[in-house]
Amino acid sequence: MELKTFENLLQNREKSDGSAAPATGEHGKPKQNQIKVETRSLNFFYGPLQALFGISMAMPEKSVTALIGPSGCGKSTYLRTINRMNDIVEGTRIEGDVLVDSEDIYSRQVDVVELRKKVGMVFQKSNPFPKSIFDNIAFGPRLSGIKNRRQLEEIVTRSLQQAALWDEVKDRLNASALALSGGQQQRLCIARTLATSPDVILMDEPASALDPASTSRIEDLIFELKKDYTIIIVTHNMQQAARVSDCTAFFFQGRLIEFGQTKSLFTTPRQKQTEDYITGRFG
Repeated sequence: MELKTFENLLQNREKSDGSAAPATGEHGKPKQNQIKVETRSLNFFYGPLQALFGISMAMPEKSVTALIGPSGCGKSTYLRTINRMNDIVEGTRIEGDVLVDSEDIYSRQVDVVELRKKVGMVFQKSNPFPKSIFDNIAFGPRLSGIKNRRQLEEIVTRSLQQAALWDEVKDRLNASALALSGGQQQRLCIARTLATSPDVILMDEPASALDPASTSRIEDLIFELKKDYTIIIVTHNMQQAARVSDCTAFFFQGRLIEFGQTKSLFTTPRQKQTEDYITGRFG
């Protein structure tokens, strides 16, 4: 695939939605948008194996950052450091800093449960609970102590509307979530994440198992959600990264090769390795 293909795709996107990437300065730090998530000299280890090497990156609020790179390059590992999901893997450790709203999330004072409410996650494979649609969405708020039925109904309605699923399920909220289609289940999982009122949403290849129509709906949803949320998405699909993201980071063998505005990275990459990857010459 030629860089011209991405240039045309990005031009069409700008014409259709009027989107513009956040201005970036040195090292890809946003000039105008406030930094929401930042890592500084981040190293990550699975036991003796080092998976991430000195990752420094600052991601602006209310924008979409795409993480691209070949399988095993550290994208998902990096993503999971942002809500400490890697903590559940025995023998892991980090060096460096991970900041959300300038707060070190690996500080001993940080409540991990509260962190994961603030930094929600949507996984590659949809994972609805074997409960009703309503109970799936109300699960998180109930854990937070919300018991009032009317309040829960308001949260469920709002979350399903934000996830563009309300019109499809409003008449069967008591039906099993497992009866939904694959694309609907993934949007349900997004709604379940939204129900805890996060600031940041992490997405680990959220459309990789979906058909093209469902993928398009997820991408449209991401465009809508970035008005209110900071989104970081792992994707293997180069065209998807070009369509949905404002900034893109290219990872290779645990290292950050290049990070910047999506338009610049896909049309005039600074590194030859980046150009080779996005044009399919390797990886």
